[in-house]
Amino acid sequence: MKNNPMDMMAAWMKVASSYNEMTLSAGEVIARRTMLMASGAMTLPEAMGMVMEKATIFATATERASVAAASGADPARITAAALKPYSTQTQSNVRKLRS
Repeated sequence: MKNNPMDMMAAWMKVASSYNEMTLSAGEVIARRTMLMASGAMTLPEAMGMVMEKATIFATATERASVAAASGADPARITAAALKPYSTQTQSNVRKLRS
């Protein structure tokens, strides 16, 4: 069965939209954390979490992409699976830092 080009385009547009949202959230997180560091208000748990979350998210993203690939997913779905943990974490960080 051949993939419909319109379905493929829609899948990649969804990936691009998710990536754009994640990038905007990440920019806000960076700005807010920079202000916390510059003012001396960043707590030790926040600083440690900021470092540790990178390795955790990378491992989760790699696992999800690998599972998607092993399941026969198309490239857009594999990319979406890898992007999801990053998007979830950046949105969580934004909510936490806004409060």
